[in-house]
Amino acid sequence: MAAVSALAGTFPSLMAEGTGLCRRGEYEKAVTCFSNALKLREGDKHCLVARSKCYLKLGDTENSLKDAEASLQNDKTFSEGLYQKAETLYIMGDFEFALVFYHRGCRLRPELQKFRLGIEKSQEAIINCIGSPSSIKLENKEDLCFISRQAESRKANQKLQVKLTKDQKSTRKQKPARNPKTERQLLGELYADKAYLKKLLKDEDLMESSTKQGIKVADLVLSGISYLDRRSEFWQQQKPIYARVRERKLRQQSYIRDKKQKPAEVGRYLVKSMEDIDMLLTGGSPEESCKKAERLLKRVQEWSDSEVPNKNELIGNLHSCIGNAQLEMGQMEAALKSHQMHLELARQNDLPDAVSRALDNIGRAYARMGKFQQAIDTWEEKIPMTKSNLEKTWLFYEIGRCYLELNKAEVAQNYGQKSLQSADEEGDVEWQLHATILVAQAQVKLKDYQSAIMSFERALEKAKLIHNEAAQKAIILALDDVSKSFIEELKEKE
Repeated sequence: MAAVSALAGTFPSLMAEGTGLCRRGEYEKAVTCFSNALKLREGDKHCLVARSKCYLKLGDTENSLKDAEASLQNDKTFSEGLYQKAETLYIMGDFEFALVFYHRGCRLRPELQKFRLGIEKSQEAIINCIGSPSSIKLENKEDLCFISRQAESRKANQKLQVKLTKDQKSTRKQKPARNPKTERQLLGELYADKAYLKKLLKDEDLMESSTKQGIKVADLVLSGISYLDRRSEFWQQQKPIYARVRERKLRQQSYIRDKKQKPAEVGRYLVKSMEDIDMLLTGGSPEESCKKAERLLKRVQEWSDSEVPNKNELIGNLHSCIGNAQLEMGQMEAALKSHQMHLELARQNDLPDAVSRALDNIGRAYARMGKFQQAIDTWEEKIPMTKSNLEKTWLFYEIGRCYLELNKAEVAQNYGQKSLQSADEEGDVEWQLHATILVAQAQVKLKDYQSAIMSFERALEKAKLIHNEAAQKAIILALDDVSKSFIEELKEKE
């Protein structure tokens, strides 16, 4: 039990568990995991963003915004924090401020498609609320004053609050009833839910009853109706009915004039397609993933630069997706060529992150082909580009493993120790296990049996800690072999 609690209490394990819960849609449990992780590593910006995403999924925009802002406290250029803050502001209906942070993120990371999509959707929402500049005519009157829309809104809210505090019941005015047809368009499938809740209000006996927890049914029904009203107001701002009708007419005219897709539509299509390609690969369908990526690549190559501003970067990413699928299918030569094309495009367009990814994949292809020296040369080129201890951990491990295959045990041991040091700094027990085993195997080849026994014993402790029974059995067998070799060596010396 002590081993389990020790593992559960590490920052990486809590982050991994929280991420898994988030993917399964268990956002409340994920929030608890991320909160516990923050107790161990206070102010970790990646953890704050992860928790902010969960809060946003739960509808808690206030806490979502707090976490997003906290992630930027020590690093104003943290792109994930900027994006999360922009997304939260957008969901809150504060489209102008959301646009500001989408722009900041885009300036820092222009290669990320999500910031450009954020700018487009915020601009669309603002235009839908106040109209495009060309549709607004200002009259030059003597009493014309320029007051920002937000300042004017704040003044109106202050007056309303003063009015309500004097006599809430007498001064509260009902909102004008919205046309049922308009409301049906705004709420869509939720319109039937609202109609059902309104019907329940007429049942006086039911409204007077309470749940087992003591909550009045009337309060629950009213809160549900209130939530749907707020949603419809938000959707009305984001995409008003008149804007939808106008947009449909414009779309029809645009289709007649030019059948090309709009940039925003192209962006959404590309993001969805890339997600599908990744899901197919991670879901164990590399053939389907490869086919979809090849079809998309052919289509993107036919588009102009104006339709896809980051066309070369996208083509490079698709070559990478195809290469990863080919690796899974065992097509090593084809995979190597795909990743080399990705590397060439990344260098031509000065994309350091893409260069780093391509070098990683090329190294993997060489290693799978048994070309260990080429894999080492490729991965050693990547070392200066690593950004985290975890990335260093597996990179040093892979290089060390290749040196071991080439019977260069001393260099393999050095890289194994580097990998172990990075794993210790990251606090990742599983990688500590892998690195320690690599060190032990190198020591066996160097015939340093005493050190190898100590390393294998440390590895056994790590395997027990994470309950890896297969690793425990393999380590025990290795310990027996090394112990026999050590005893024979001692006998020879005698």
